Amino acid sequence: MANVTQDQVKEALKTLIDPNLDTDLVSAKVVKDIDIDGGKVSVRIVLGYPAKGYADQLAQQVSEKISAIDGVESVDVDISWKIEAHITQKNVKTIDGVKNIIAVASGKGGVGKSTTAVNLALALSAEGANVGILDADIYGPSQPRMLGVSGKPESPDGQSLEPMNSYHIQSMSIGYLIDEDTPMIWRGPMVTQALEQLLKDTAWKDLDYLIIDLPPGTGDTQLTLAQKVPVSGAVIVTTPQDIALLDAKKGLKMFQKVEVPVLGIIENMSIHICSKCGHEEHIFGQGGGQSMSEQYDVDFLGALPLDIRIREETDSGKPTVVAEPDSRIAQIYREIARRAAGRLSMQAKNHAAKFPQIVIQNN
Repeated sequence: MANVTQDQVKEALKTLIDPNLDTDLVSAKVVKDIDIDGGKVSVRIVLGYPAKGYADQLAQQVSEKISAIDGVESVDVDISWKIEAHITQKNVKTIDGVKNIIAVASGKGGVGKSTTAVNLALALSAEGANVGILDADIYGPSQPRMLGVSGKPESPDGQSLEPMNSYHIQSMSIGYLIDEDTPMIWRGPMVTQALEQLLKDTAWKDLDYLIIDLPPGTGDTQLTLAQKVPVSGAVIVTTPQDIALLDAKKGLKMFQKVEVPVLGIIENMSIHICSKCGHEEHIFGQGGGQSMSEQYDVDFLGALPLDIRIREETDSGKPTVVAEPDSRIAQIYREIARRAAGRLSMQAKNHAAKFPQIVIQNN
């Protein structure tokens, strides 16, 4: 019987491409231990992104690859994940209690960005991460209704706000602090100041990811976020429609200019499936998000259908990922969430938080 070597196991794993990392497991440095005892092989894999909905499938694929090696009798695969903080723009202070901030943006309104943001947050949570969401739309806050949360946040110390909780998600929004039908008649500087306060004065607790639901466009709020908030990555939401794509490209270029990595593009309302007869129709055009991702060399994270349930469930305060966790739509959201987090996990890590602060005192 041939002796199995670590090199053989590594070579086998090099042929397995993780779709969330876009590379093989060895190159991604996620294979942490390979133990060989005669014909018994044990492999420990630690991913940099949450993968509850993918771990079993990956373990099966790893097992099949190693089992094909001559001399292997049994394979034991252990898959876990550890989410690290990743680097952000230079000279921007990190936020206490938050490892990574992901901005969800769109060039224009009406493309379903807030719906996508809340389902993305819930999907990351379902995959095994600690997640929060900040509603950065001061003029039109929608996350309180989407998350089914009412009431006002508490402030035990009179300095910071406790985040609201719903479906295991921590959230903060100006909508918690004002009445739903009260218009915000503020000028730009007040809005950006309010956004910074909401972000920095909220007592976030041990978040792997904080999703920021940005208002549409590329104005003051987006620029403040890009310059003053430590963003690890951005996700652009668009529809296949030419007008939406034009504006989405502006958003993409803005993030590139301020050196915030764009993790990918999500195409919303990609295809309409008739609830009566099942007929499929590309109401807003076809393939726009995919071609935009190719044009700008940015990942295409996935396409979501135009489905009445997404709208109904989000409006009723129970978004699709928690309302119908086993539905195909919820699975698409989770696939997109894994891809976005997987792309982020390939970026350089931020070790600043691990170093102690050195204070020099004159005694």
